[in-house]
Amino acid sequence: MTTRTARKPAGRIAFIGAGPGDPELLTRRAYAALTDADQVVYDRGVPESLLAAVRADAKEDAQFSPAEGAPGDVAKVLLSAAKSGLAAVHLVAGDPFGHESVVKEVQAVARTAVHFEVIPGIGQAEGVAAYAGVPLPGVRIAADVDDVTTLDFDALAGAAQKGSFAVAVDAGDLAAVRDGLLAAGVEPGVPVGVTGDGTGETQYTTTSTVDSFVAAALGFTGRVVLTVGAEVAERDPLSWWENRPLYGWKVLVPRTKEQAGAMSARLRAYGAIPCEVPTIAVEPPRTPAQMERAVKGLVDGRYAWVVFTSVNAVRAVWEKFAEHGLDARHFGGVKIACIGEATAEAVRAFGIQPELIPAGEQSSEGLLAEFSPHDEILDPVGRVLLPRADIATETLAAGLIERGWEVDDVTAYRTVRAAPPPAEIRDAIKSGGFDAVLFTSSSTVRNLVGIAGKPHARTVVAVIGPKTAETAVEFGLRVDTQPQNASVPDLVEALAEYAMELREKLAAMPAKQRRGSKVQGPTALRFR
Repeated sequence: MTTRTARKPAGRIAFIGAGPGDPELLTRRAYAALTDADQVVYDRGVPESLLAAVRADAKEDAQFSPAEGAPGDVAKVLLSAAKSGLAAVHLVAGDPFGHESVVKEVQAVARTAVHFEVIPGIGQAEGVAAYAGVPLPGVRIAADVDDVTTLDFDALAGAAQKGSFAVAVDAGDLAAVRDGLLAAGVEPGVPVGVTGDGTGETQYTTTSTVDSFVAAALGFTGRVVLTVGAEVAERDPLSWWENRPLYGWKVLVPRTKEQAGAMSARLRAYGAIPCEVPTIAVEPPRTPAQMERAVKGLVDGRYAWVVFTSVNAVRAVWEKFAEHGLDARHFGGVKIACIGEATAEAVRAFGIQPELIPAGEQSSEGLLAEFSPHDEILDPVGRVLLPRADIATETLAAGLIERGWEVDDVTAYRTVRAAPPPAEIRDAIKSGGFDAVLFTSSSTVRNLVGIAGKPHARTVVAVIGPKTAETAVEFGLRVDTQPQNASVPDLVEALAEYAMELREKLAAMPAKQRRGSKVQGPTALRFR
């Protein structure tokens, strides 16, 4: 009988292009390889925001470290990990083969028997040019350069005559690039754009000419992208990234930690930089007896309706169902009403379609306006379950009782004030460091003021509905905008529309009046 020694599992190496910086531009293949990696070596050009996004979804024991040393040294680190049976990754900015040093690493690995792959990414120069609104027609040159002495300035000069080109370089090399372009015969007045933090939250593009772009880009650090050619002068209408309605706005999001993510994602889509500050925490009721009886009543057919007023209430009921091994089938025969679309979506996530969502105002009053009075013939069961927060108002319960319904007003969860945010956040709130704040309930207003102080008068205040607006005014805040429908998407949309209105007003002002305008925020600053 022949015995065999068990082999170590075969490791592998991936050279992955991170693209120009925005984590959303990682390819699906790159993302899959990164989240499956045991060891990730990354270059200094990879933005921290992208690394943070990768770390959040990576294996729990994955090791991250910066790439150090010559190409041979990095290759040795990768090979050592692979020979130990690990999945190793070298993550680089842009495209792997856009870096001569990475090409040398791949060549070193290719001389061994270790399996490897190269996963391309959008080049930094080409990707940032698209985000800056500069097309690259004609002779297409988009280069990511580690050493400006390798640039073919004669080829770049030819490209500038026929269209535009883009190169990604270190900010410290801008003067050398200017000198090389002028020496190659590029006209001093040819338009140039310099973009810093390309595809990032604070991307900024300054436009000038070949002979003046170094001075115009003072203060830029790290990797920058130069776009050179006639198309740079026409970039304004195509500059979609920097022209988003809330671009550069720091927006305070005072919500529970679990709920802030969806709002922040919508804000980022409009260009804002959200800062999540939990003002309330959701906790179970002090005693579970009420909810236990309510769940038993649902199963036994005690209720004709369940009225959900928040996503938290939906979550609380389903968690209680799960504790008892119940599911959506046990809601058979019970009709469901939701105060708004966000709550309705939470119900649909569990496989149930609500019977009633207000078509008009999404509030207690809006729901009551459409809730049918109890009819003893049509409604043999006359009881409504109202699971909600311990601090909820009596408006809805009282209105249902007026319509002839019996109401079990049950505490499904408690809202408690969160801990104060760090001192720098509190200072920014009170000193006007935030351009806007979004309030989604009266409790977020009360608790934010309680734990961090009142937002500065220059901060734009957006509220989700009339009750929240009333509370904001009670606390001495000026309400600037409120959506017609009380939902998170509509609230963010309302803020974006308000920002666009500010931009239009400022654009119409004479220059002297703009300088004296009291309007604050990035929108105003762009016109000063």
